[in-house]
Amino acid sequence: MNRILLSLLAVLCVGGLGSLAFADELGKMKADLLSEKEQMKAGVKGEQEKLKSDVVGKKEQMKAGVTGKKEEMKAGAESKADEMKHKGQMMKEAGEGVKGEVKGMGDEMKDMGHEMKGMMGY
Repeated sequence: MNRILLSLLAVLCVGGLGSLAFADELGKMKADLLSEKEQMKAGVKGEQEKLKSDVVGKKEQMKAGVTGKKEEMKAGAESKADEMKHKGQMMKEAGEGVKGEVKGMGDEMKDMGHEMKGMMGY
């Protein structure tokens, strides 16, 4: 009977140690999986940050290009406006010159009319 109890005790001890070793192994596997998961998360987060910075960089580059084109077009429009203003001023001056000539011709016509009246004796 003593032997049976000792055998039973030996089986229980070996079984107990086996289950402790199994639980320990499961704990290690769980820790390893969590570690891998954290590493993968960090890798994905790093990729996201890289993509985000690339997108922001391209956005800034495109914005600068658009701003440059806008400034270029604005300068072109201003020079065109100045040119048109200058042409308008020249046409106004020419119009005033023609107006003066027409007035002079009108005065000449009046004088000629008076001369004709004077010749006819009126």
